[in-house]
Amino acid sequence: MKIGVLALQGAVREHIHLLNQAGAEATAVKRAEQLQDLDGLIIPGGESTAIAKLMNQYQLKEPILNMHQQGKPIFGTCAGLILVANQVEGLTEPHLNLIDIAVKRNAFGRQKESFEADLSIEGVGDNFTAVFIRAPYIERVGPEVHILAKMDGKIVAARQGTVMGAAFHPELTDDLRVHQYFVNMVKDSLVANSLK
Repeated sequence: MKIGVLALQGAVREHIHLLNQAGAEATAVKRAEQLQDLDGLIIPGGESTAIAKLMNQYQLKEPILNMHQQGKPIFGTCAGLILVANQVEGLTEPHLNLIDIAVKRNAFGRQKESFEADLSIEGVGDNFTAVFIRAPYIERVGPEVHILAKMDGKIVAARQGTVMGAAFHPELTDDLRVHQYFVNMVKDSLVANSLK
């Protein structure tokens, strides 16, 4: 089971470390051809506009959309959440349009308003220390989207089929549970695809 971490910006090494600990073979991805033999993909944090430009520059968008069409799980964290959403405040066109949610950028404030909060995440567990850095949140979910976590009444994690998004940085703690959840999504998709 091979899971890629899009290595354009963000805490790529930290994601890879936790994925490896959760039983996956993890690799940094910078080129389109590297996406072909992956079973899943994490799109990490950073600056969503810059990541979107680099995705287009390196011609990564179509291969990522192909992965999604093949039923391979994709997980966007922080800026990655913005990239997978089908509606983003201030944008006329979504980036990847993979999950039926509306996202508000920098919703919790700027860099200096970064904070940690303990969350209960469905399927993951309680007391997960989530790190929020210039974090977005989800303002609206479509009928097929499952809300996984809220903080102060605001949606901060959600899933629709094989796509998951989180407003926080699960890679910035030693807690494996969110990465284990995603690894399990990838395992489930491999089983499902083998039965087709």
